[in-house]
Amino acid sequence: MTRPLEEEARELARVLSQTRQMVFLGGAGVSTESGVPDYRSAGGLYSKAESRTVPGKEILSRSFFDRDPETHFQYYKGKLVHPDAEPNDAHHSLARLEEAGLLQLVITQNIDGLHQRAGSKQVYEMHGSMWRNTCLGCGKPYSLDDIMNMPQVVPVCADCGGIIRPDTVLYEETLDKECLKKAIRVIKSVDTMLVGGTALAVNPARGLVKYFRGSRLVFLNHDPTPLDHRADLLLRGSIGSVLRRAVELWETGGGQLTVENE
Repeated sequence: MTRPLEEEARELARVLSQTRQMVFLGGAGVSTESGVPDYRSAGGLYSKAESRTVPGKEILSRSFFDRDPETHFQYYKGKLVHPDAEPNDAHHSLARLEEAGLLQLVITQNIDGLHQRAGSKQVYEMHGSMWRNTCLGCGKPYSLDDIMNMPQVVPVCADCGGIIRPDTVLYEETLDKECLKKAIRVIKSVDTMLVGGTALAVNPARGLVKYFRGSRLVFLNHDPTPLDHRADLLLRGSIGSVLRRAVELWETGGGQLTVENE
């Protein structure tokens, strides 16, 4: 059961006041309050009844992309791309924590670029970005507007006719090993890890939690995850509302908020 917003925000503010350095690991749930649907929640893309014989997860695999790019791009453009979405309170709050020197890195599973638009500079995009696109034939870069405005479903390069591929990681593909190593180094070095908006259902995101060696592991998720038993603090409220209020309380206390004395 979700506790009152103020209560959860005060608990998180207390954690922030005790933190020297923090890392944030987030998933699709961070962007749902911006109108971007997630994947595995009750109303997510994978749980909705669709009039299609091929599941969305399969359509987003590399093997399916190779054999049926038209269906892949129909699904991708219609379901995953939300260029008009705006950063919400969660994105803005994390950017404020980074600007204050507390948050060292945002590790996101999202491809929407909303963390950067909110002002975050240290962002590791585990699954790439919809804003970057590259021709598989000649390597020419294209913008999101370029591929969305092409008359054909499958975007093709004006120079060589090759398929233009979004810089996103599909199922059956591996992540950038160097970026993953960087994320692990930061996770090992901080004293607080905040995990929010992610079901922790797939690796390597799920596996990143095991590298945390600090003293405060906080989960801020609507729904339970397989790793809830490892958390020092479990919060169930709105990620945007709880983060915004917690950061307000932390800033008011100058980073030294003592909840019990208020």
